[in-house]
Amino acid sequence: MSFANLKRNRNSISNLVSAANVDNAPKDKKSYADERQWKPTVDKAGNGYAVLRFLPAAEGNELPWVRYWDHGFKGPTGQWYIEKSLTSIGQQDPLGEFNSRLWNSGNDADKETARIQKRRLHYVANVLVESDPANPSNEGKVFLYTFGKKIFDKVMDVMQPQFADEEPINPFDFWEGASFKLKIRNVEGYRNYDKSEFASPSPLMSGDDSELEQVYEGLYDLNEFTDPANYKTYDELSTRLAMVLGEAPVQTTSQQVALEEVSAPAPMRSVAAPEPAPSVAPAAMATSAVDDEEDTMSFFSRLAAED
Repeated sequence: MSFANLKRNRNSISNLVSAANVDNAPKDKKSYADERQWKPTVDKAGNGYAVLRFLPAAEGNELPWVRYWDHGFKGPTGQWYIEKSLTSIGQQDPLGEFNSRLWNSGNDADKETARIQKRRLHYVANVLVESDPANPSNEGKVFLYTFGKKIFDKVMDVMQPQFADEEPINPFDFWEGASFKLKIRNVEGYRNYDKSEFASPSPLMSGDDSELEQVYEGLYDLNEFTDPANYKTYDELSTRLAMVLGEAPVQTTSQQVALEEVSAPAPMRSVAAPEPAPSVAPAAMATSAVDDEEDTMSFFSRLAAED
């Protein structure tokens, strides 16, 4: 801007004050919610009910579900480690290697820390919400549904029944699948899905091909959950982990113990950070337990934003 233009187009005090007020106005809190995701709603007692129909694989997807692992915990620095695990795409992961070292140290406190930091398994599938009493506006719509091993086991149970009087069911089939009655109870402070069950097989939308085609065209692509482009590199994760733990980046090891597959003990609401062994890095602080079916990426991101 030339001096002449500066003199001619000077900002008035009122304009400057208005601009400052806009800059200082309260900003809406960042939302980590994925609007494509359906999540069950529970009442004050912790109970919830909905009816879902698992849907077939979208075009370009090999399976009607995908699985991935992630980590979420608060380190001794007060910073959060909220990252997807590279083991989801068949690669070595720095936190998995670090947890292996903790697990192999022979120190019980280290093992407890490794449990706190362990990876969490998630499944994602397309579902049609047939009934959602708490949110009727969701009914008749296609969503992504993230769930854990407990519900996936129920899916496998109907595909591979254990008794001679039971016929296998493909719950993802439009015509011969079955609706899933999701029943959530509060058992000792945690969500329980034991009473959830599949109904008898029946065609979705009464088998109307035109309606089924609309549902099919509305399916979401699941490949994004295992696309390497959506994962940080080993070095990036190692650097982030070092920041959270407050130490040098984790060194690669040639062996990775299958600690992640070790079943953790019953979840606790909070666990005090154990004292680290002299030869092992400081233990991470525990976070509140999260239900298997909750999206931990959004859960821990929300917690981190609240700090």
